[in-house]
Amino acid sequence: MVAVEVNEVRTALRDGPASGAGHRETDALRLIPSCREKLLGEASAPHPPSMPTIGAQRLARPRPPAYAFGRNRNPSLTPPAGHTELPFMTTSPLPTVVVLATGGTIVSSGASATQMTGYSITNFSVEMLTAAVPALQEIATIECRQVANIDSSSMTSRVWFDLAAAVEEAAARDDVVGVVITHGTDTMEETAYFLNLVVKTGKPVVMTGAMRPSTAISAEGPLNLLNAVRIALDPEAAEKGVLVALNDAVVAARDATKVEQTNVAAFGAPNAGLTAMISGPRIVWLSAPVRPHTLRTPFTTARFEGLAKLPRVDIVYSHTDDDGVMVEAAVAAGARAIVHAGTGNGSIHDAAETALFTAAKKGVVVIRASRVPGGATVESLAAWQEAGFIPAGNLNPQKARVLAQVVLADPKATAEDVRKAFLTY
Repeated sequence: MVAVEVNEVRTALRDGPASGAGHRETDALRLIPSCREKLLGEASAPHPPSMPTIGAQRLARPRPPAYAFGRNRNPSLTPPAGHTELPFMTTSPLPTVVVLATGGTIVSSGASATQMTGYSITNFSVEMLTAAVPALQEIATIECRQVANIDSSSMTSRVWFDLAAAVEEAAARDDVVGVVITHGTDTMEETAYFLNLVVKTGKPVVMTGAMRPSTAISAEGPLNLLNAVRIALDPEAAEKGVLVALNDAVVAARDATKVEQTNVAAFGAPNAGLTAMISGPRIVWLSAPVRPHTLRTPFTTARFEGLAKLPRVDIVYSHTDDDGVMVEAAVAAGARAIVHAGTGNGSIHDAAETALFTAAKKGVVVIRASRVPGGATVESLAAWQEAGFIPAGNLNPQKARVLAQVVLADPKATAEDVRKAFLTY
Protein backbone atom coordinates (compact mmCIF):
# COMPACT_ATOMS: atom_id res chain seq x y z
CA MET A 1 0.00 0.00 0.00
CA VAL A 2 2.80 2.44 0.96
CA ALA A 3 4.68 1.62 -2.26
CA VAL A 4 1.57 2.49 -4.27
CA GLU A 5 1.18 5.81 -2.43
CA VAL A 6 4.87 6.66 -2.89
CA ASN A 7 4.52 6.08 -6.61
CA GLU A 8 1.40 8.24 -6.71
CA VAL A 9 3.14 11.08 -4.86
CA ARG A 10 6.24 10.78 -7.01
CA THR A 11 4.08 10.91 -10.12
CA ALA A 12 2.06 13.86 -8.82
CA LEU A 13 5.10 15.88 -7.79
CA ARG A 14 7.42 15.15 -10.70
CA ASP A 15 5.78 13.74 -13.76
CA GLY A 16 2.07 14.55 -13.82
CA PRO A 17 0.84 17.54 -15.79
CA ALA A 18 -0.52 20.52 -13.85
CA SER A 19 -4.27 20.58 -14.31
CA GLY A 20 -7.43 22.03 -12.84
CA ALA A 21 -7.81 24.19 -9.75
CA GLY A 22 -6.43 21.49 -7.45
CA HIS A 23 -2.89 21.57 -8.87
CA ARG A 24 -0.33 18.82 -8.75
CA GLU A 25 1.12 19.75 -5.33
CA THR A 26 -2.29 19.92 -3.64
CA ASP A 27 -3.15 16.41 -4.83
CA ALA A 28 0.24 15.07 -3.84
CA LEU A 29 0.19 16.60 -0.37
CA ARG A 30 -2.94 14.62 0.51
CA LEU A 31 -0.86 11.47 0.12
CA ILE A 32 2.24 12.63 1.98
CA PRO A 33 1.41 11.88 5.65
CA SER A 34 1.36 8.11 5.15
CA CYS A 35 4.59 7.89 3.17
CA ARG A 36 6.57 11.05 3.93
CA GLU A 37 9.41 9.12 5.59
CA LYS A 38 9.69 6.87 2.56
CA LEU A 39 9.91 9.86 0.25
CA LEU A 40 12.42 11.72 2.38
CA GLY A 41 14.48 8.55 2.62
CA GLU A 42 14.87 8.68 -1.14
CA ALA A 43 16.11 12.29 -1.08
CA SER A 44 19.63 11.24 -2.06
CA ALA A 45 18.48 9.10 -4.99
CA PRO A 46 18.93 10.56 -8.47
CA HIS A 47 15.84 12.23 -9.88
CA PRO A 48 14.51 11.48 -13.33
CA PRO A 49 15.20 14.23 -15.84
CA SER A 50 11.82 15.88 -15.31
CA MET A 51 11.17 19.55 -14.74
CA PRO A 52 11.16 20.87 -11.10
CA THR A 53 7.80 21.89 -9.64
CA ILE A 54 7.26 25.22 -7.89
CA GLY A 55 3.82 26.41 -6.79
CA ALA A 56 1.27 25.24 -9.35
CA GLN A 57 3.52 25.54 -12.38
CA ARG A 58 5.89 23.22 -14.18
CA LEU A 59 9.10 25.13 -14.76
CA ALA A 60 11.54 24.46 -17.55
CA ARG A 61 14.89 23.41 -16.15
CA PRO A 62 17.21 26.37 -16.82
CA ARG A 63 20.14 25.79 -19.14
CA PRO A 64 23.29 26.50 -17.12
CA PRO A 65 25.32 29.37 -18.59
CA ALA A 66 28.93 28.78 -19.53
CA TYR A 67 30.12 30.14 -16.19
CA ALA A 68 27.79 28.02 -14.03
CA PHE A 69 29.16 26.18 -11.04
CA GLY A 70 29.25 22.42 -10.64
CA ARG A 71 29.51 19.93 -13.48
CA ASN A 72 28.76 22.55 -16.14
CA ARG A 73 31.32 25.07 -14.98
CA ASN A 74 33.66 26.49 -17.60
CA PRO A 75 36.80 27.48 -15.64
CA SER A 76 37.72 30.08 -18.25
CA LEU A 77 34.58 32.13 -17.58
CA THR A 78 33.15 33.69 -14.42
CA PRO A 79 29.86 35.41 -13.59
CA PRO A 80 29.67 39.18 -14.02
CA ALA A 81 30.73 41.24 -11.01
CA GLY A 82 28.07 41.37 -8.32
CA HIS A 83 26.23 38.31 -9.67
CA THR A 84 26.12 34.88 -8.08
CA GLU A 85 24.92 31.93 -10.09
CA LEU A 86 22.33 29.85 -8.27
CA PRO A 87 23.76 26.38 -7.61
CA PHE A 88 22.95 23.56 -9.97
CA MET A 89 22.95 19.89 -9.11
CA THR A 90 26.41 18.34 -8.90
CA THR A 91 27.74 14.90 -8.05
CA SER A 92 29.47 16.18 -4.87
CA PRO A 93 27.91 15.63 -1.43
CA LEU A 94 25.21 18.21 -0.90
CA PRO A 95 25.64 20.93 1.74
CA THR A 96 23.25 21.01 4.68
CA VAL A 97 20.78 23.82 5.32
CA VAL A 98 18.69 23.78 8.49
CA VAL A 99 15.12 25.07 8.13
CA LEU A 100 13.64 26.39 11.38
CA ALA A 101 9.87 26.73 11.26
CA THR A 102 7.75 29.08 13.36
CA GLY A 103 4.40 28.88 11.54
CA GLY A 104 2.83 31.68 9.51
CA THR A 105 0.99 31.92 6.21
CA ILE A 106 3.54 29.75 4.41
CA VAL A 107 2.13 26.68 6.23
CA SER A 108 -1.47 27.90 6.48
CA SER A 109 -4.52 26.50 4.69
CA GLY A 110 -7.73 28.02 3.35
CA ALA A 111 -11.09 26.51 2.58
CA SER A 112 -10.62 27.01 -1.16
CA ALA A 113 -7.99 27.83 -3.74
CA THR A 114 -9.23 31.41 -3.91
CA GLN A 115 -9.18 32.15 -0.17
CA MET A 116 -6.34 34.65 0.34
CA THR A 117 -7.25 35.99 3.81
CA GLY A 118 -8.83 34.54 6.96
CA TYR A 119 -6.95 31.22 6.65
CA SER A 120 -5.46 29.25 9.53
CA ILE A 121 -2.57 26.94 10.41
CA THR A 122 -4.06 23.43 10.19
CA ASN A 123 -2.72 20.05 9.10
CA PHE A 124 0.28 21.39 7.21
CA SER A 125 3.90 21.18 8.34
CA VAL A 126 7.24 22.49 7.16
CA GLU A 127 8.19 18.92 6.17
CA MET A 128 5.19 18.82 3.85
CA LEU A 129 6.24 22.18 2.41
CA THR A 130 9.80 21.05 1.69
CA ALA A 131 8.53 17.77 0.22
CA ALA A 132 6.43 19.82 -2.20
CA VAL A 133 9.60 21.48 -3.59
CA PRO A 134 11.60 18.59 -5.07
CA ALA A 135 14.14 21.06 -6.51
CA LEU A 136 15.45 21.49 -2.95
CA GLN A 137 16.75 17.94 -3.01
CA GLU A 138 18.97 18.82 -5.95
CA ILE A 139 20.87 21.60 -4.17
CA ALA A 140 20.97 20.82 -0.44
CA THR A 141 20.33 18.35 2.32
CA ILE A 142 17.41 19.91 4.18
CA GLU A 143 16.91 19.38 7.91
CA CYS A 144 13.69 20.72 9.44
CA ARG A 145 12.96 21.72 13.02
CA GLN A 146 9.69 23.13 14.34
CA VAL A 147 10.52 25.87 16.86
CA ALA A 148 6.93 27.18 17.02
CA ASN A 149 3.75 26.97 14.98
CA ILE A 150 1.88 30.24 15.45
CA ASP A 151 0.47 33.16 13.55
CA SER A 152 3.23 35.77 13.73
CA SER A 153 0.71 38.40 14.84
CA SER A 154 0.89 36.51 18.15
CA MET A 155 4.70 36.37 18.30
CA THR A 156 6.32 36.44 21.74
CA SER A 157 9.80 37.19 23.02
CA ARG A 158 9.84 33.66 24.47
CA VAL A 159 9.73 32.31 20.91
CA TRP A 160 12.51 34.76 20.01
CA PHE A 161 14.70 33.32 22.77
CA ASP A 162 14.10 29.76 21.54
CA LEU A 163 14.64 30.75 17.92
CA ALA A 164 17.92 32.55 18.63
CA ALA A 165 19.20 29.49 20.50
CA ALA A 166 18.13 27.21 17.63
CA VAL A 167 19.89 29.39 15.04
CA GLU A 168 23.13 29.37 17.03
CA GLU A 169 22.91 25.61 17.64
CA ALA A 170 22.45 24.90 13.93
CA ALA A 171 25.07 27.40 12.77
CA ALA A 172 27.66 25.96 15.17
CA ARG A 173 27.70 22.68 13.24
CA ASP A 174 30.52 22.29 10.75
CA ASP A 175 28.29 20.53 8.21
CA VAL A 176 25.68 23.33 8.16
CA VAL A 177 26.33 26.12 5.67
CA GLY A 178 23.30 28.26 6.47
CA VAL A 179 19.97 28.58 8.27
CA VAL A 180 16.56 29.37 6.80
CA ILE A 181 13.66 30.47 9.01
CA THR A 182 10.03 30.26 7.88
CA HIS A 183 7.94 32.89 9.63
CA GLY A 184 4.71 34.82 9.30
CA THR A 185 5.10 38.20 7.62
CA ASP A 186 3.20 40.27 10.20
CA THR A 187 6.10 40.53 12.66
CA MET A 188 8.92 39.14 10.51
CA GLU A 189 10.78 42.45 10.53
CA GLU A 190 10.84 42.52 14.34
CA THR A 191 12.04 38.94 14.68
CA ALA A 192 14.67 39.53 12.00
CA TYR A 193 16.03 42.62 13.77
CA PHE A 194 16.09 40.86 17.15
CA LEU A 195 18.09 37.97 15.68
CA ASN A 196 20.32 40.42 13.82
CA LEU A 197 21.27 42.00 17.14
CA VAL A 198 21.67 38.80 19.11
CA VAL A 199 22.75 35.67 17.20
CA LYS A 200 26.47 35.00 17.03
CA THR A 201 27.26 33.53 13.63
CA GLY A 202 28.68 34.74 10.37
CA LYS A 203 26.87 32.06 8.38
CA PRO A 204 23.86 33.09 6.27
CA VAL A 205 20.58 33.34 8.18
CA VAL A 206 17.64 33.90 5.82
CA MET A 207 14.04 34.52 6.83
CA THR A 208 11.20 33.84 4.43
CA GLY A 209 7.46 33.36 4.41
CA ALA A 210 4.46 33.87 2.18
CA MET A 211 1.51 36.19 1.65
CA ARG A 212 -0.78 33.45 0.33
CA PRO A 213 -1.65 30.21 2.10
CA SER A 214 -0.36 26.88 0.84
CA THR A 215 -3.76 26.05 -0.67
CA ALA A 216 -4.04 29.25 -2.73
CA ILE A 217 -4.27 29.12 -6.52
CA SER A 218 -0.87 30.83 -6.85
CA ALA A 219 0.83 30.25 -3.51
CA GLU A 220 4.33 31.74 -3.60
CA GLY A 221 5.63 30.00 -0.48
CA PRO A 222 7.40 27.11 -2.26
CA LEU A 223 9.38 29.44 -4.53
CA ASN A 224 10.24 31.75 -1.61
CA LEU A 225 11.53 28.75 0.32
CA LEU A 226 13.60 27.53 -2.63
CA ASN A 227 15.14 30.98 -3.10
CA ALA A 228 15.85 31.33 0.62
CA VAL A 229 17.77 28.04 0.60
CA ARG A 230 19.69 29.16 -2.49
CA ILE A 231 20.66 32.39 -0.72
CA ALA A 232 21.74 30.43 2.36
CA LEU A 233 24.03 28.36 0.11
CA ASP A 234 25.66 31.45 -1.38
CA PRO A 235 29.02 32.41 0.20
CA GLU A 236 28.22 36.04 -0.64
CA ALA A 237 25.39 35.93 1.93
CA ALA A 238 27.85 35.32 4.77
CA GLU A 239 28.67 38.15 7.18
CA LYS A 240 25.62 40.17 6.04
CA GLY A 241 23.58 39.51 9.16
CA VAL A 242 20.03 38.24 9.02
CA LEU A 243 18.34 38.62 5.63
CA VAL A 244 14.65 38.76 4.71
CA ALA A 245 13.84 37.19 1.33
CA LEU A 246 10.42 37.14 -0.37
CA ASN A 247 9.18 37.67 -3.91
CA ASP A 248 12.72 37.76 -5.42
CA ALA A 249 13.70 40.65 -3.10
CA VAL A 250 16.37 40.35 -0.39
CA VAL A 251 16.53 42.98 2.38
CA ALA A 252 18.83 43.35 5.39
CA ALA A 253 17.08 42.78 8.72
CA ARG A 254 17.64 46.27 10.13
CA ASP A 255 16.14 47.92 7.05
CA ALA A 256 13.39 45.44 6.18
CA THR A 257 9.80 46.45 6.76
CA LYS A 258 6.45 45.19 5.58
CA VAL A 259 5.09 47.63 3.00
CA GLU A 260 1.98 45.79 1.74
CA GLN A 261 -0.89 44.17 3.63
CA THR A 262 -1.81 41.44 1.09
CA ASN A 263 0.41 41.90 -1.97
CA VAL A 264 3.15 39.31 -2.54
CA ALA A 265 5.64 42.19 -2.93
CA ALA A 266 5.31 42.61 0.81
CA PHE A 267 8.73 43.77 1.97
CA GLY A 268 10.97 46.69 1.19
CA ALA A 269 13.54 48.99 2.73
CA PRO A 270 12.34 52.59 2.33
CA ASN A 271 15.67 54.10 3.37
CA ALA A 272 18.26 51.57 2.26
CA GLY A 273 16.88 49.70 -0.76
CA LEU A 274 17.45 46.04 -1.59
CA THR A 275 20.47 44.09 -0.42
CA ALA A 276 20.09 41.64 -3.31
CA MET A 277 17.57 40.40 -5.83
CA ILE A 278 16.86 37.08 -7.48
CA SER A 279 17.02 37.52 -11.24
CA GLY A 280 16.44 34.30 -13.16
CA PRO A 281 19.21 31.91 -12.19
CA ARG A 282 21.28 34.60 -10.46
CA ILE A 283 21.49 36.22 -7.06
CA VAL A 284 22.48 39.82 -7.78
CA TRP A 285 24.09 41.43 -4.72
CA LEU A 286 23.57 45.17 -4.48
CA SER A 287 24.68 46.34 -1.03
CA ALA A 288 25.73 45.29 2.45
CA PRO A 289 24.64 46.45 5.94
CA VAL A 290 26.81 49.14 7.49
CA ARG A 291 25.60 48.99 11.12
CA PRO A 292 27.12 46.36 13.47
CA HIS A 293 25.16 43.10 13.65
CA THR A 294 25.42 39.47 14.79
CA LEU A 295 29.10 38.86 15.64
CA ARG A 296 29.80 42.58 16.02
CA THR A 297 27.31 43.40 18.80
CA PRO A 298 27.73 42.84 22.56
CA PHE A 299 24.24 41.32 22.87
CA THR A 300 24.12 37.54 23.40
CA THR A 301 21.49 34.95 24.23
CA ALA A 302 23.00 34.75 27.73
CA ARG A 303 21.50 38.20 28.31
CA PHE A 304 18.03 36.65 28.43
CA GLU A 305 18.72 33.74 30.76
CA GLY A 306 16.16 33.67 33.53
CA LEU A 307 13.80 36.04 31.69
CA ALA A 308 10.27 34.94 30.84
CA LYS A 309 10.07 37.78 28.31
CA LEU A 310 11.79 41.00 27.33
CA PRO A 311 11.28 44.16 29.42
CA ARG A 312 8.07 46.09 28.83
CA VAL A 313 8.46 48.80 26.20
CA ASP A 314 5.26 50.38 24.90
CA ILE A 315 4.64 52.23 21.65
CA VAL A 316 2.37 55.27 21.92
CA TYR A 317 1.05 56.58 18.60
CA SER A 318 0.52 60.31 18.24
CA HIS A 319 -2.68 61.65 16.67
CA THR A 320 -5.09 64.58 16.61
CA ASP A 321 -6.56 65.23 20.10
CA ASP A 322 -3.77 63.26 21.76
CA ASP A 323 -3.88 63.91 25.51
CA GLY A 324 -1.12 61.82 27.13
CA VAL A 325 -3.50 59.25 28.63
CA MET A 326 -1.78 56.37 26.84
CA VAL A 327 1.62 57.58 28.09
CA GLU A 328 0.29 57.58 31.64
CA ALA A 329 -1.15 54.10 31.13
CA ALA A 330 2.21 52.79 29.90
CA VAL A 331 3.98 54.20 32.97
CA ALA A 332 1.34 52.71 35.26
CA ALA A 333 1.79 49.32 33.55
CA GLY A 334 5.49 49.34 34.40
CA ALA A 335 7.06 50.27 31.07
CA ARG A 336 10.85 50.59 31.20
CA ALA A 337 10.70 52.69 28.05
CA ILE A 338 8.16 54.37 25.80
CA VAL A 339 8.57 54.70 22.05
CA HIS A 340 6.58 57.76 21.01
CA ALA A 341 5.57 57.39 17.35
CA GLY A 342 5.22 61.08 16.65
CA THR A 343 4.18 63.07 13.65
CA GLY A 344 6.80 64.41 11.23
CA ASN A 345 10.25 64.50 12.85
CA GLY A 346 8.98 62.73 15.95
CA SER A 347 6.84 65.70 16.97
CA ILE A 348 4.83 65.55 20.20
CA HIS A 349 1.31 66.91 20.78
CA ASP A 350 1.28 69.72 23.37
CA ALA A 351 -1.28 67.84 25.47
CA ALA A 352 0.93 64.71 25.56
CA GLU A 353 4.23 66.47 26.16
CA THR A 354 3.71 66.92 29.90
CA ALA A 355 3.00 63.21 30.36
CA LEU A 356 6.25 62.32 28.58
CA PHE A 357 8.25 64.81 30.69
CA THR A 358 6.76 63.25 33.82
CA ALA A 359 7.58 59.74 32.58
CA ALA A 360 11.21 60.69 31.95
CA LYS A 361 11.51 62.15 35.47
CA LYS A 362 10.30 58.79 36.84
CA GLY A 363 13.15 56.99 35.04
CA VAL A 364 11.21 55.78 32.02
CA VAL A 365 13.33 56.05 28.87
CA VAL A 366 11.52 58.10 26.21
CA ILE A 367 12.38 57.42 22.56
CA ARG A 368 11.15 59.72 19.83
CA ALA A 369 10.31 57.84 16.64
CA SER A 370 8.00 58.78 13.78
CA ARG A 371 4.87 57.37 12.21
CA VAL A 372 6.30 58.52 8.84
CA PRO A 373 7.53 55.39 6.97
CA GLY A 374 10.76 56.89 5.60
CA GLY A 375 13.54 59.23 6.68
CA ALA A 376 15.10 59.61 10.13
CA THR A 377 13.97 61.09 13.43
CA VAL A 378 16.67 63.46 14.72
CA GLU A 379 17.14 66.05 17.47
CA SER A 380 14.49 68.77 17.64
CA LEU A 381 13.26 71.05 20.45
CA ALA A 382 15.84 71.86 23.11
CA ALA A 383 13.35 70.99 25.85
CA TRP A 384 13.05 67.45 24.53
CA GLN A 385 16.82 67.02 24.44
CA GLU A 386 17.19 68.42 27.96
CA ALA A 387 14.54 65.96 29.19
CA GLY A 388 16.64 63.09 27.79
CA PHE A 389 14.35 62.09 24.91
CA ILE A 390 16.27 59.86 22.49
CA PRO A 391 15.83 60.22 18.70
CA ALA A 392 15.25 56.87 17.00
CA GLY A 393 17.17 57.73 13.83
CA ASN A 394 15.87 55.75 10.86
CA LEU A 395 14.44 52.91 12.95
CA ASN A 396 10.67 52.69 12.72
CA PRO A 397 8.71 52.49 16.01
CA GLN A 398 8.57 48.69 16.12
CA LYS A 399 12.29 48.32 15.46
CA ALA A 400 13.06 51.06 18.01
CA ARG A 401 11.08 49.05 20.55
CA VAL A 402 13.11 45.90 19.83
CA LEU A 403 16.45 47.70 20.29
CA ALA A 404 15.31 49.31 23.54
CA GLN A 405 14.12 45.92 24.84
CA VAL A 406 17.40 44.20 24.03
CA VAL A 407 19.45 46.91 25.75
CA LEU A 408 17.17 47.09 28.81
CA ALA A 409 17.23 43.29 29.22
CA ASP A 410 20.35 44.06 31.22
CA PRO A 411 18.93 45.30 34.55
CA LYS A 412 21.95 47.58 34.95
CA ALA A 413 21.38 49.34 31.61
CA THR A 414 20.84 53.10 31.77
CA ALA A 415 19.21 55.69 29.52
CA GLU A 416 22.69 56.59 28.32
CA ASP A 417 23.25 52.96 27.26
CA VAL A 418 20.04 53.16 25.24
CA ARG A 419 21.14 56.44 23.65
CA LYS A 420 24.49 54.96 22.57
CA ALA A 421 22.75 51.88 21.17
CA PHE A 422 20.54 54.05 18.93
CA LEU A 423 23.62 55.80 17.59
CA THR A 424 25.37 52.48 16.92
CA TYR A 425 22.89 49.76 15.92
